[in-house]
Amino acid sequence: QVQLVESGGGLVQPGGSLRLSCAASGRTVSSYGMGWFRQAPGKEPEFVAGIRWSIGRTYYADSVKGRFTISGDNAGNTVYLQMNSLKPEDTAVYYCAADSRAYGTRRAGDFDSWGQGTQVTVSS
Repeated sequence: QVQLVESGGGLVQPGGSLRLSCAASGRTVSSYGMGWFRQAPGKEPEFVAGIRWSIGRTYYADSVKGRFTISGDNAGNTVYLQMNSLKPEDTAVYYCAADSRAYGTRRAGDFDSWGQGTQVTVSS
């Protein structure tokens, strides 16, 4: 099983940017499907973005399309989420997840490894 550790969260003003990182250890994840999810207080976890390195495909939730970009490094060890034009409603704990079967899914239940999460707060 792969271990995932997120970093890069913090407090940012509306309209600002943050870049989250997800470092994988235990095995290379370039053949996996990787995803970012978020969960705000009192709400269900929400899919944010996904990537299938092997076919170069990325996909996004409508709420972040055009503002967020998911990418991976060449070594297949780190996944990034570049977040621009942040809004207060983007405030949540952000989680990185790995899908060893690389389904390219948006469903949290299809991901078999999860990080511990990193807090993103968008506020003035």
